[in-house]
Amino acid sequence: MIRPQHVSPVSLGQVVPDCDPQYADILLTGATADNRHVLPGDLFFALPGQHVHGARYGDAAAAAGAHAIITDPAGAELISADIPLVIDPHVTANVGKLAAVIYGNPAQHLTTYAVTGTNGKTTTAFMIDHILRALGETTGLIGTVSVQIAGVEVPATLTTPQPADLQAMLATLVEQGGTSLVMEVSSHAIAQGRIDPVQYTVAGFTNLTQDHLDFHHTLVEYFEAKAELFTEKYAKTGVVITDSEWGRRIVGRDRIHLEALYINEINADAWHLTDRDGQAFTLVAPNGERVHTTSSLSGEFNIANAALAVAMVACGGHSLESIERALQQTGGVNTIVPGRMEIIGQEPRVVVDFAHNEDALAKAMTALRSSTSGKLIVITGSAGDRDVSKRPAMARVVAELADVLIVTDDDPHSEDPAQIRQDLIAGIPDGFTWQEIPDRRTAIVETIVGAQPADTILIAGRGHERFQDVNGTLIEIDDREVARAGLSQRKASR
Repeated sequence: MIRPQHVSPVSLGQVVPDCDPQYADILLTGATADNRHVLPGDLFFALPGQHVHGARYGDAAAAAGAHAIITDPAGAELISADIPLVIDPHVTANVGKLAAVIYGNPAQHLTTYAVTGTNGKTTTAFMIDHILRALGETTGLIGTVSVQIAGVEVPATLTTPQPADLQAMLATLVEQGGTSLVMEVSSHAIAQGRIDPVQYTVAGFTNLTQDHLDFHHTLVEYFEAKAELFTEKYAKTGVVITDSEWGRRIVGRDRIHLEALYINEINADAWHLTDRDGQAFTLVAPNGERVHTTSSLSGEFNIANAALAVAMVACGGHSLESIERALQQTGGVNTIVPGRMEIIGQEPRVVVDFAHNEDALAKAMTALRSSTSGKLIVITGSAGDRDVSKRPAMARVVAELADVLIVTDDDPHSEDPAQIRQDLIAGIPDGFTWQEIPDRRTAIVETIVGAQPADTILIAGRGHERFQDVNGTLIEIDDREVARAGLSQRKASR
């Protein structure tokens, strides 16, 4: 867990003004909702969980040195330790706000950028971070692939961290001289209040397509969760890609100052692109100022991501002139995003990408199709305990844009892997070439060894992930490392 080294103690009364007066002077120097991370001086949040109440670990938190516990009425019944106890019926909703007070409201000392959308969040966040560092900023980056705070990098477990952990990360960044923060913000995090009470300097929207309907139930509900980021509660200003109906809906609500970004349309009153040549483009601001740069990542969607990143940094206070000058020094928006259209080898070309829904697969395949003289082969599965309805659509779009589909396992979680594969196979049209290879490692290696030099193999779905969850058992597997092993085996067999 990332924590600041030095925290000025604050009293429980400052954090919870209506606490029992006898506890008001208790001093706090940290906060966590995980008893395994408790340090002496912490406020422990004992929260109701899906399977077990966190108050069951309250005594352990007290033994680890927590100075106080805050929980709901049900949780209070489970704590026997002699420790200051605060009862709050709405404790889950208040975690971020209370932790922020303990850590000195760190977000207020940073320029903050938030990116949301179904696809492109990670890439856009990495691009913003790249631009800011090129401008000389000291940055923090929080997202799906990793958390980078003040030079410390740890694998990410959630796209958006839990509220107390997030505030600790921000406080660490401030302590280390950080000036800007870039975050991916998921719809789950918005709906669950995990980013409270941060009000971002600039929020950005990439796109919205079907995903996460296991949680949000309908596409409209999913959209409403995303759109909540573009309200005064969460952002001061926003930049929204308006090539889709969903982006136009956000701009149309006009709840905060919003700037529209057109990717495939010229609009002199908004951000738009011109002078496009391959991966190079000119981004024109609403006032007519412009910046010419290039994206190091191929594909139309990565030009959109790069344009959004530049526009967001500009809305964060940097001039387009300074951005262009900084990017000239780095060869453009030149960033490598782990597991995002990551090229592992050539002849055959092997690409690993996180695409795990219909839209992301279509964009990845379209980006690779024009530069593939042989067959375009896609290896993919679908995660268990997630939106079931998207599975046949994923297979159908592969059949439309690729030549061969290899159906394999992704992260089955608690679902039957065979049933997940059958859900995908149900979307394959008659006459299309496909094969079912359940074991993912076998699927990748055999496909690479058997491919022709001019083929492109897209390994989709897991991207940077290093562990496969099979009914609660974590199996170590990194698609990139398996692909490299397959290329080595292919070379040895020739």
